[in-house]
Parts: sequence; C-alpha cells; structure tokens
Amino acid sequence: MIRETTEIRQNQIKKAVLAIIADEGLHNFSTRKLAKKLGLSEGTIFRHFPTKKDIIKGIMEDVSNDLVGSLRNIVLEAIPAEEKLFKYLCRNVKYLKENMGITILLFSEAAHLGDKELKDKLNQILTEQKQLIVKIVKDGISEDIWDKTIKAEDIAVIYMGIPITFNIELVLNINSLNMDNFCKRMYSLILRSLRK
Repeated sequence: MIRETTEIRQNQIKKAVLAIIADEGLHNFSTRKLAKKLGLSEGTIFRHFPTKKDIIKGIMEDVSNDLVGSLRNIVLEAIPAEEKLFKYLCRNVKYLKENMGITILLFSEAAHLGDKELKDKLNQILTEQKQLIVKIVKDGISEDIWDKTIKAEDIAVIYMGIPITFNIELVLNINSLNMDNFCKRMYSLILRSLRK
C-alpha cells in the first residue's frame, strides 16, 4: 500500500475494523487480521492507533460527528415536526446500514471491555440522540399536531429501540432487508402513538 496521510490511513483502519467485525464478529477481531486485510504491518496500525481501544474511540468520534451531527442538523431545520421525524429516522437507519450496524459494535465493545471511558462516550451519544427525539416530539406538540399528554421522553426511549432492531435485522437478513420499507414502517408506528 502507498504511504497515506494519517487521516486517510485512520479512516481505512476504522472501515476495515467494521468490515471484519461485520463479517466475522467482534470475538474474531485482531490487529493481525486487520493488518492482513489492509496489507500493512501491525506496527503501522499501532502508529495510527496505539491501542484497540483507540480505534474504537475513533469510531465513536465518527459516530458523534457524522451521525449525531447530521441528526442534530435535521432537528434544527425549519420544517414540520413530522417531516423532521421521518428524515431523522431514515438518516439514522441509512447511517447504520452504510456502517454495517455500528451500534452493535459500540455496545459490544464498551460492554466487553468494561471500560468507563468507552461507556461514557457511548452514553453521551445515546443521550444526545434521545434529547434530539424529545425536541422533535415537543416541536410536534407545539405545532398542535401531536397529543399533548404524551411524554416526549417516553417516545425517545421507544425510538431508541428502532436502531437496535434495525441492527438485528441487518445482521440476520442483510440480503432481504429493505431500508426504505423499514423506515416507513417504523415512522408509521411512531406517528400512530403521537397523533391525537
């Protein structure tokens, strides 16, 4: 492989980690396999990420910047709450599909390592996603389109099950899973619980 910038090489490493885990599972991930997949030495990998934990932290930062950042932008758009909810849900699902069910990787790694820093970062990502859903629900209530008696925090908790379910579907039915259909079905389900 040609000599790449640190940023390019780090992105290649993170993508390869996700591919290995998606294909073989977290328990089969090793820096030796990663090096072989990339055609690099393990030493090269460790120059870019000193530890396996640093790779996972890098992936979590990507989730925070790329996924949560794009979800935040949707919530701040000057569009009706129902449209925000649909765009938010579909963006979340699309990101997960593009990144091979990254949420399962993050939960598994944080739980497996028992690492407080990883768990705290994951909790931060999940908390922000819940807060964004709460804002969408409150926006819909303010627009007088959704039931005022609904607790936005409860809808956020229910919503957080959707990406987990999608991850499971993605792992079990990758060839037959229709992302657009999944988005529409989940959106319809949430709307039924929100409408007056």
